[in-house]
Amino acid sequence: GFTHPTKPIGAFFSEAQRDELQLAHPDWHFVEDSGRGYRRVVASPQPRRIVESDAIKALTQKGFVVIGAGGGGIPVVRSEQGDYQSGDAVIDKDLSTALLAREIRADVLVITTGVEKVCIHFGKPNQQALSTVNVAQMTRYMEEGHFPAGSMLPKIVASLEFLRHGGRRVIITSPDCLPAALRGETGTHIVNEGR
Repeated sequence: GFTHPTKPIGAFFSEAQRDELQLAHPDWHFVEDSGRGYRRVVASPQPRRIVESDAIKALTQKGFVVIGAGGGGIPVVRSEQGDYQSGDAVIDKDLSTALLAREIRADVLVITTGVEKVCIHFGKPNQQALSTVNVAQMTRYMEEGHFPAGSMLPKIVASLEFLRHGGRRVIITSPDCLPAALRGETGTHIVNEGR
């Protein structure tokens, strides 16, 4: 939520720069980032609703290809008066994409990433690329810790969330492989059995 900022944003700062920024902006929070300096952190709350989902659905129904929720979208909160106000936050792009897909009742969610297929035992001699897996299998792999928190895990969490709320299929692949993945020739396909 908004009370515990955890998402690093922006440049790296020295300790002196951080102290200067902290004086100028007492409400900002900073963390030391892997020995590289200090970075500002903001909240990364769970997305609850996509404000423009009705417009996006209407456009897709008219045959338009809509690219939405890029970078997680712009986080807003509704005031007591019903107005939208921006907030210092970063919304996870994968969770936003899955929520948008649910809200427009998409059958298939496509998530592009830097690899052709999701792998278990990544970077080890027994690395195994996943072609087609069901929700139970992917949940087990996730619980076994196969997916790093900063890279593949958010994509898997978003995929499972989409499938648990009625989606039929998720495709995870690289942008270069997307046409072939849409034809079923490559990529990781997570299927919701019985749908």
